[in-house]
Amino acid sequence: MDIKKVLLLGGSGFIGTYIVNRLSQRGIEVTVPTRRRERTKALIMQPGVNMVEADIHCEQTLPDLVRGHDAVINLVGILHSRDVKFPYSDDFARAHVELPKKIITACKATGVRRLVHMSALKADPKGPSEYLASKGDGEAVVLAARDALDITVFRPSVIFGLGDSFLSMFANVLRKAPIFPLGFGHARFQPVWAADVADAFVDALGCEASFGQAYDLVGPKVYTLRELVDYTAELCGSKARVIALSEGWAYLQAGLMWLAPNPLMSPDNLRSMQVDSVAEGGTGQAPAGWSPTALEAIAPTYIALNTPKGKLDSFRYRAGR
Repeated sequence: MDIKKVLLLGGSGFIGTYIVNRLSQRGIEVTVPTRRRERTKALIMQPGVNMVEADIHCEQTLPDLVRGHDAVINLVGILHSRDVKFPYSDDFARAHVELPKKIITACKATGVRRLVHMSALKADPKGPSEYLASKGDGEAVVLAARDALDITVFRPSVIFGLGDSFLSMFANVLRKAPIFPLGFGHARFQPVWAADVADAFVDALGCEASFGQAYDLVGPKVYTLRELVDYTAELCGSKARVIALSEGWAYLQAGLMWLAPNPLMSPDNLRSMQVDSVAEGGTGQAPAGWSPTALEAIAPTYIALNTPKGKLDSFRYRAGR
């Protein structure tokens, strides 16, 4: 399957930046809709990248965006909502369930068959959090269309890499604060590098063997949250004391953080941690040839930015390379 032009929804976000880089490097044209074009200058500068101002949630606009492309990649997702409603709020429904429905309708209307969709590891309509439940319903919507469209779904664990809001968030707090209160330190993750995720998405575009499949994307090693925080502290030279919080205090902390304009944590995030973000059997249903990079090979290059490679990677990221 020859893919020459891709519509990338959610392309201005963290993982989207990596995928735009990969598509551009491979000579594939990519269109990235955005609400504010002026905020995406690093992407605009790359060859073959077209940033367009558009509302992707508009049912009249979406078919016009899809038309003329060989494939659509959907990365749109949210981690927080100001509303709380079970199984999930309107915000989660809009991003994770309603948008995939609109994308499928637009693909069918325009004859664009190829759709690659980002779900989440352990997404489940009956999951304990609004995030996992809405991601699970959205995934089900997409997979239900695999008779009509050429569908591939990816379910990554937590994603790390330069520009992330995971290890970088830990490092920012650890560098500044004398103590680091930590709830749910026992929660387990299988972190996967953003560049590996980007390669999986781009490699799948023209791979007919991936049609109708759902794949888990995980790193080679499982860590507890406490282990990840301790490792980050070691990398950034922090002497902050990590204090384990009980479940009650953890939810109180998350609730207070949730009130911030750009929350780093919410109670729903903690509910997601009730389910370990770990693949069954260590690898789960991985794509063919999946060989993930170790966290220890990458994290020092951007957490310990005083290293020569760390500084170079930082400059490259800011330049969109």
